[in-house]
Amino acid sequence: MDMFSVLADPTRRQIIELLAGGGQLTATQIYDQFEATPPAISQHLKVLREAQVVVMQKRGQQHLYQLNSAGMTEVETWLQSLSRRMNARFEALDAVLEEEQQKLQDGKDSSD
Repeated sequence: MDMFSVLADPTRRQIIELLAGGGQLTATQIYDQFEATPPAISQHLKVLREAQVVVMQKRGQQHLYQLNSAGMTEVETWLQSLSRRMNARFEALDAVLEEEQQKLQDGKDSSD
């Protein structure tokens, strides 16, 4: 499944945010944060596991979930690339604006 499809669902994003803030949480701790049924949340956790966004560890009867930082690499790489391109465009715009401002300033100075 495409990582961006996985992240498109608001419930899954909320689960990721919970795990980012809480570290390792049990399935019950995650279920308790939602009005949806435990089976519905369990399906979201399954999707997140399959996409390798979270990892699950069994301890006795408990299922412990935590973020898999390596699983978020694709998204992080894409965002960094996008950010670099946007910053390059802003820097080019700043250069044009500075040049235009200098032209205006030079025009004022010569008319004085």
